[in-house]
Amino acid sequence: MTIDNRLPADVDSQAADLERRLAVRDHLRIGSMTAPSHHRGPAARWQDVIVRRALFVDIAAVTAAVAFGYVLRFDRSIEADLFEPRGGQYFLISVVVAEAWVLALGVVGSRSPRVLGSGREEYLRVVRATLALFGLAAIICYLVKFDLARSYVAVTLPIGIALVVGGRWLLAHKLHRERARGEFQRRTLVIGARDAVIDLCRRVDRTHQAGFQVVGVCLPGGTAIPSPIDGVPVLGRIEDAADVARDHDVDAVAVTASDGATPQALKQLAWDLEPTAAELVVVPALADIASPRLMITPVDGVPVVQVSPPGYTGTQHAIKRIFDVVVATLILLTVAVPMLVLACLVCLTSPGPAMFRQQRIGQHGKPFTLFKLRSMRLDAEAELATVLGGDVGVFYKPKADPRVTRLGRFLRKYSLDEFPQLLNVIKGDMSLVGPRPQVELEVAQYDDALRRRLFVKPGLTGLWQVSGRNDLSIDQGTRLDLYYVENWSLLGDIGIMLRTARAVFAPSGAY
Repeated sequence: MTIDNRLPADVDSQAADLERRLAVRDHLRIGSMTAPSHHRGPAARWQDVIVRRALFVDIAAVTAAVAFGYVLRFDRSIEADLFEPRGGQYFLISVVVAEAWVLALGVVGSRSPRVLGSGREEYLRVVRATLALFGLAAIICYLVKFDLARSYVAVTLPIGIALVVGGRWLLAHKLHRERARGEFQRRTLVIGARDAVIDLCRRVDRTHQAGFQVVGVCLPGGTAIPSPIDGVPVLGRIEDAADVARDHDVDAVAVTASDGATPQALKQLAWDLEPTAAELVVVPALADIASPRLMITPVDGVPVVQVSPPGYTGTQHAIKRIFDVVVATLILLTVAVPMLVLACLVCLTSPGPAMFRQQRIGQHGKPFTLFKLRSMRLDAEAELATVLGGDVGVFYKPKADPRVTRLGRFLRKYSLDEFPQLLNVIKGDMSLVGPRPQVELEVAQYDDALRRRLFVKPGLTGLWQVSGRNDLSIDQGTRLDLYYVENWSLLGDIGIMLRTARAVFAPSGAY
């Protein structure tokens, strides 16, 4: 196997390379008339564990759903219904539906180890399997002229989806906690060009829930060069990937961008990895693009990844505006009285008005007046240069700001000072979700990448805020903001708002 298709410089090295490849093929039995015998690597054991967990949750959730639908369909006790023709009929139907439901969840691959814990894809497969099953049941009932009670379906279907998705969500969180402790990880070998390998290793290190543990890398030059990643050894050259995977009991080989990663080379690598049971993971040279924007189209046997452009206008943004106004109004009506109480406390504990107004930069660079409950002394803005030592960066926020009042620290800790910005949302200056608005001095320092933050309305909360707030580095935070701008969706906004509620009650990184 070789990733680099260039011929050796001389005949001797060519012969040596050919001899090595033949030896590898002989050892791995590539090209034999019988299928290669896969051995079960270390990943197989924990994969069996998480699959069994998912199967147990599916059986429990589906059984509860069909039982609930059966009980609600019949007013009397289950024991009495079993002896009635209609009740006994629906009891048998419930048993068949439960078994078929669990089977359908397995057929669509929702219990695949590659899918479990992935989030959106796992839940979509659960919903697709459920809707397909009930759609098929409706067709069968129509063909055999059986009147399936609508009340039974109306109860069983939504409750079943909710229970299965809820159970999978709990399992995913348990799996993520275990992976954060270093458990249930795929031993991964990363191969490719140096910079691409470094970038992927850093991303894997930041995302434990993905389940990849880098145990080594293969780079051009092999072990003769020092490793560019602390704690991750260089185990060989790119051409040695299959040998290294076998010798180090690797579960996955991740191929990043490389001059030698041609279609033929990747195909050969996949063949060479078959007897090792290690999966081949190809990492395209794309970053920070959400899966809904990606579509894979086969072109003469080659998978072509199509990337749809981000949508900054259109029907979805009109729906977002309606959603913002309705939800912001409801929240404002709910918190109006507590906000008035807090405003009175601000006036009583510090001289000056309760409301703080400041010019911020909004969508497309348009300035607007932002409202907040005052959390600092009245002359705080005049002291900014002194507090920062005269150096105002793009994202400045001192951790121990002496200008913040005692009440202000409490307000900032739980984001209570942000409630008046609901007025900005209703006015249309802001959205409920988006990158946080900044002052003109900061925006003036934006580079081309950061200027993309202005393509959408600033938000009351955002992906940066729910992912660690000020505890994140500037690079991590801006990457999250740009990811949001490029991959916005209404469902994503709802998810961020739900995470915001949790972040408010567990206010780490707020100051």
